[in-house]
Amino acid sequence: MKVTARIAGAVIAALTLVAASLITAPPAASAQLTEVTGFGTNPTNLRMHLYVPDGIPARPALLVAVHYCTGSGPAFFSGTEFASLADQHKFIVIYPSATRSGSCYDVSSPQALRHDGGSDPVGIVSMVRYVQQRYNTDPERTYATGASSGAMMTNVLLGAYPDVFKAGAAFAGVPFGCFATTDGSSWNSQCANGQRIMTPQQWGDLVRAAYPGYSGPRPRMQVWHGTEDSTLRYPNFQEQIKQWTNVHGLSHTPSLTDQPQPNWTRTRYGGTGTTVAVEGISLQGVGHNVPQSGMAAAAIAFLGLNTGGGGPSQPPTTPPPGACKVTYTMNTWNTGFTAAVTITNTSSTQLSSWSLGFTLPAGQTVTSAWNATISPDSGQVTARNAGYNGTLAPGASTQFGFQATHNGNTSKPPAFILNGAACT
Repeated sequence: MKVTARIAGAVIAALTLVAASLITAPPAASAQLTEVTGFGTNPTNLRMHLYVPDGIPARPALLVAVHYCTGSGPAFFSGTEFASLADQHKFIVIYPSATRSGSCYDVSSPQALRHDGGSDPVGIVSMVRYVQQRYNTDPERTYATGASSGAMMTNVLLGAYPDVFKAGAAFAGVPFGCFATTDGSSWNSQCANGQRIMTPQQWGDLVRAAYPGYSGPRPRMQVWHGTEDSTLRYPNFQEQIKQWTNVHGLSHTPSLTDQPQPNWTRTRYGGTGTTVAVEGISLQGVGHNVPQSGMAAAAIAFLGLNTGGGGPSQPPTTPPPGACKVTYTMNTWNTGFTAAVTITNTSSTQLSSWSLGFTLPAGQTVTSAWNATISPDSGQVTARNAGYNGTLAPGASTQFGFQATHNGNTSKPPAFILNGAACT
């Protein structure tokens, strides 16, 4: 159903409120926002602006920051803290601009919801590949974030391009595929009103169908939403969490629930650390104009952009025998399985990095992993931390996962060795 002019005006006005809530923090540096043209395939004629801080490292990280309806890349640059955080942590930021009427992104067409299918996502991925090549960015540290329409696009980019984006943070958005339409319109009232309720499996299947045959790691996702959002209503918060926990093969039951600020309720899934697979922040009493105080920095921490990402520089600390705990959860099917592995440091010593050794039962072969590297792919294997999750404080937990094939043997490893010490 095509939205009427009156409804469209009200929707765009509501979405624009996001801009008013974002703290203006222009970067205190000599670097400037620059428009880039001729960056590659761009079927919808998106505009591209780029911010490269002074003094970036040899292999910088890359963030795509996607604006709200009626916004633009330059407006999102000047109205959010991402550029000043980029100055602080030395990562590059791409600011796309939508060019269609209303300046909303296409998150509904069949082309947008399919890997390399066309429309806005293809143009944004072209921007990413241009910057990766020109600035030699680290492809393992490519992320997306956005507000409202940009949050919807963040879900779309992570769902359709898991080979490009490693994590995302979505502020007041909807699940991947929730806004899908087939009548040529760009507004899905059922989804916007929080009436598209599905099972975690159904939501996860939408993501998996976007890139048939893909078996690699899936991006981590952080979701923010206000309980009083009247534009993209609050049920979309839990539907996003259902989707991304299913994509990661995780339980919908949180591993941790806390309140980092008085009206924030934070839930983490697949671990308790900052860079878990899925994190949700529910904002009590907040509407679609999501408040900004502390949010950009929290998103940067979740993405891992507040660290150098170069891996541990200190030798691993060995915990005493038994001073670590490992839980190992499998989700199996006829010829394969995913495993979610949680490591808890039960010692009084902080670990500067970790490697977990275990023996895969006969007939099991790892095909992909996330939040860790695993080698070899069968037999006695070792999982080693990624560049962003090596530090493990006393009492803290982290999680990694992998996908594997099996020949009918779906038993679990009998024992685990963390940094040379046996775990319980």
